[in-house]
Amino acid sequence: MNIFVFFFTVQVFPPVNLTLTVSALAQVLLHWKPNPNQEQKPYTIRYDVKILSPVPEEYDTKKTHSIRTAALHNGFSAQVRTLLLHDDLQMRSDWVKEKIPPLPGTPETSVTNLSCVTRITISSTVSLHCTWLPGQGAPEDTKYFLFYRYETYTEECQDYIKDKWNRNTECRFSVTHIDPEEVDKLIVIHINGSSNYDAIKPFQQLFNQNAIEKVNVPRNVTVLLEQNDLLATWEKPISPFPKECFEYEFYLFNLKSGNKQILKISSNDFRLRIDVTTRYSIQIRANHHICCTRGFWSDWSEVIYVGKNDMLLSCNEYYYISGKNHVWSKLFPPIPAPSNKFRDPFPNEYERARTCTSETETEFGSFSEDLYCSALDDSVF
Repeated sequence: MNIFVFFFTVQVFPPVNLTLTVSALAQVLLHWKPNPNQEQKPYTIRYDVKILSPVPEEYDTKKTHSIRTAALHNGFSAQVRTLLLHDDLQMRSDWVKEKIPPLPGTPETSVTNLSCVTRITISSTVSLHCTWLPGQGAPEDTKYFLFYRYETYTEECQDYIKDKWNRNTECRFSVTHIDPEEVDKLIVIHINGSSNYDAIKPFQQLFNQNAIEKVNVPRNVTVLLEQNDLLATWEKPISPFPKECFEYEFYLFNLKSGNKQILKISSNDFRLRIDVTTRYSIQIRANHHICCTRGFWSDWSEVIYVGKNDMLLSCNEYYYISGKNHVWSKLFPPIPAPSNKFRDPFPNEYERARTCTSETETEFGSFSEDLYCSALDDSVF
């Protein structure tokens, strides 16, 4: 039996009219057209897109356009080719390539060390705060101007803080169009500048909105003792995310021994066996956990003290004894004696006792509930 094998060749043509257009701050529209010479049936046509710079990326699409977000101050380049698919057969054309040149300006005049932080306010809006350093080659008369873009909204900063040369080095937006409920959306920061002596090169940087969020402090922290256990409860920080989206660090400091512990906790309550004869200070802070990218840890909550305060008790007892002796000396003053004879010991004891101070102190040595000891102050943060 004769077996006939047919070989056929299909030519794959690259796309045509590839263009790169800057459509917004740090945003590029890639657009191309199918090659008119390309045979269409019975094939499936897709396109392989490769971003070469600034950040390499490769993907395929059936569309003839694509939008990418990227920092463009050093330029942008990409290439596209045709993919021809039929059953298990896949054929590719040559690449076509285009690029966007770097933004104009003198090297080393761009800002450096750009950092930004967002916060969710009580009213569920998002604030934005950015800081930077002037470029090493920037003249002293350089004026920098910051813009942020979120989705389709772009806004210029109106609230700057200046350095000693009157250059803008910090910007604050008390309210922005950043959506606090979104996850891992990008914030574009663009900073350009002007000078009478040089062309200032613009700078762009992309930030994940959750990664630069300074998480709010946990609320309504409550700590109490139940027999030999410390019980702590709190509410999640101000945030649109549910409580399951947060983790916490629980800071426990033993005021007697000086030992410190930081425990990671994923719930809103905590129980720990402690030495109830010892006094502790407690603080809690929060961060994102599983729902989005981790942000900046919140500030620590206010210090809460729990446990027995032996130092304060000893001081109170000492003050009581010394005060009692002082009252006795007032009621029954010592009989005058020659100067080279006995000394009255009570004044010395009373002076030592006054290291415990009080807002109200009478001649009889009484004290209020606000009594505190200098020895205790030394053991507090």
